[in-house]
This record gives sequence, C-alpha cells and structure tokens, in this order.
Amino acid sequence: MVGGLGLAAAGLVPASDVAAQPLKANLKHSVARWTFGKMPVAELCRTVKRIGFSAIDLVGPDDWPTLRAHGVHSSMCNGAELGLEKGFAESRFHDELVARYTRHIDLVADAGYRNLICFSGNRNGMDPAEGMANSAAGLKRILGHAEKRGVRLVMELLNSRVDHPDYLCDRSAWGVALCEKLGSEHFGLLYDIYHMQIMEGDIIATIRRDHRWFVHYHTAGVPGRHEIGEQQELNYPAICRAIRDTGFGGFIAQEFMPSAPDPVASLREAIRLCDV
Repeated sequence: MVGGLGLAAAGLVPASDVAAQPLKANLKHSVARWTFGKMPVAELCRTVKRIGFSAIDLVGPDDWPTLRAHGVHSSMCNGAELGLEKGFAESRFHDELVARYTRHIDLVADAGYRNLICFSGNRNGMDPAEGMANSAAGLKRILGHAEKRGVRLVMELLNSRVDHPDYLCDRSAWGVALCEKLGSEHFGLLYDIYHMQIMEGDIIATIRRDHRWFVHYHTAGVPGRHEIGEQQELNYPAICRAIRDTGFGGFIAQEFMPSAPDPVASLREAIRLCDV
C-alpha cells in the first residue's frame, strides 16, 4: 500500500489532507468559524480533526450539535451580543444585554462550555472612564449568574484604527483596568494579537506583564489580517513561546482571513507555526 505522503506526491491526495504529525500539546489550538464561512460546519470539524486539533471559535448554539457529533469543542461561544458597536459601555443597552446574556450563560453552561464573548461597544463621544464605569455596572448584573454556572465572560480587545472605528476596548491597559475593577475569575480578556499590534505593539512584553487577564488569544497577520507567516510583521512562533511560558491553559485561535489558493493548507501552516 502506498502511504499518504506517497499519494500526495503522486497528486492523488491533496497535500492538505495528508495526516499531520501529532501536535506538541503545549498549547491548545482553535480556529474562528467565520474565517472559513464558506465551508460547512461539519466539513470544518473534519478539517480541524485532520490537522490535529479539535476546537472551533465563535460558534453559537445552532452549530453546537454538529460540533459535538464530531468531537469538536466550542472554545469561544457567541450569540448573546448585540454586535460589536452596541456593548456594555452604554447603559441604554444594559437591560437587553442582561436579558440576552443571562439566557446565553445558561445555554453555554448546559452545553458544557465555558467561554462566552462580549464587547465594550463604541465610545460614541463618552470619556473612557465613563465607559468603564458603565461597563462594570452592566457586567456586574450578570457576573453572579456566570459565576454560579461556571461560565466566563470574555471581552475582546479590538483595534479602532483599521477595522472597528470608535470601539472603546481598544487598548490592553483599559481592558486590564476593567478586569481589576470587576475582580472576578469569571471575567477576562480576549487578547487579539492582530488588533493589539495595530493599536500598541509591544506584544510579548504585554503578554508577560498582563497574562493573568488574558484568557484567550486570536491571531492574524499584520498588515492585512491574512496568513501569519513570513509575509507579515509578527513573529508568531516567538509570541506563542511567550504565551506558553506564562503557563497559559486556554486556547489560541487562528482568526486570519485566508488569501492563498488552499485555505486549509494555510490553516495547517498557521497551526504548525504556533505549535511550540
């Protein structure tokens, strides 16, 4: 019988389908669902399993049964938010957000998952200190329920220069200050490396200093938000070694938009780069 590598070399099996070498398992890997939006969820589940990991980010309740059927974990749940612009920084959204998140916390807990994404929303002219006070007040209304159900609320750091103009939680220091204000193990930050490179740089030093608040990571290449290899400015193997050395036990999720002809090969290479 001809082995998988031989078949691939002969052109009979796509190179991206050849069984990968086992991952080192020093870090847990995931991929954002939306970046492979043209691929059915079931096929994405099979793809990640072939590559050698078993988690998908930013998946809502409608797709959880498919993930469970394939033995794939929902590493960051979504579906409670009103959008990136309408978040906890504005008190006028609190009642609706509290109702939505209270329901969703139960869904996440009942499904056996842990992480549920949330957003600050936009500034809309308010002072950042006011936005923080508002965010803390709104989040405190649901944190007790999250703690009781074993769910962690995770606010994402996004850039306001390129992708999300006016977004409030656009600096790691602001997010860390909110974490300190809330003082709960059931609230943390999604440190998006792509977004924070655009806003402030100093990625490795920030991770080393503030890692206790960073409960989840996202990747993408800068500039362009595409593949994370040598064509962009971030050194992902070094960054992932820094994350590993903090003792991080959460997930690093690939969130780049594939630009190469074979997006699965791009994902496989990204996992290889981050598997330190």
